[in-house]
Amino acid sequence: MKRMGVVQRTIMDHVEEHRSIYMFTTVLLIMGVIFGAIIVNSLSFSQKNDLYAYLSLFFGQVEQGEFASSSAMFSQSLSHYSKYIGIMWLLGLSVIGLPIIFILLFIKGLVVGFTVGFLVNQMGFDGFLLAFSSILPQNIILIPIFIIITTVATAFSIKIWRQITRRGYEPIAQYFLSYAIFLVFVSVFVVIVSAYEAYVSPAVMKLVFQWISS
Repeated sequence: MKRMGVVQRTIMDHVEEHRSIYMFTTVLLIMGVIFGAIIVNSLSFSQKNDLYAYLSLFFGQVEQGEFASSSAMFSQSLSHYSKYIGIMWLLGLSVIGLPIIFILLFIKGLVVGFTVGFLVNQMGFDGFLLAFSSILPQNIILIPIFIIITTVATAFSIKIWRQITRRGYEPIAQYFLSYAIFLVFVSVFVVIVSAYEAYVSPAVMKLVFQWISS
């Protein structure tokens, strides 16, 4: 119980110390989502038709249960998220990588906004229901992860910058150890999200399609 209190205090101190960075990264992600939704409306009629034709083909496969094996989907999802987050973590080791981290976070929001916006634009309430059931669950975990890792990477880059410019002593070695442990901690949630997308999401999507088609 006492240990839980220490962990909770550590988290609260971390959030308070980097509150401005958290606010910036959250706003940046939201801007990405908004821009993604705006891009949907800027697509031409033929572009929307082409995308929807491809989407309809995928929907047909989902409805018939023609998925790749769960193990293959798990490996693919795990590889994708691990690479994406791993790159952001590595970029945090250098000051010059900071702008790229922000771009990657913005792109994440852009993809989510575009996907949800396109489904709703083309399918109305059915599209909203599909997005709610197939996109929202994993992103409840993923979006905070992306915000946190961007914030932590930014804070680490700032510490390196202070060390380089000699504006104050920063225990880089000790902070790097915490930075590395944080990556391991995040990896656990990446595995959970990948498992959900591989073993749970296909079944949920199939149920939603059966409900929509009925």
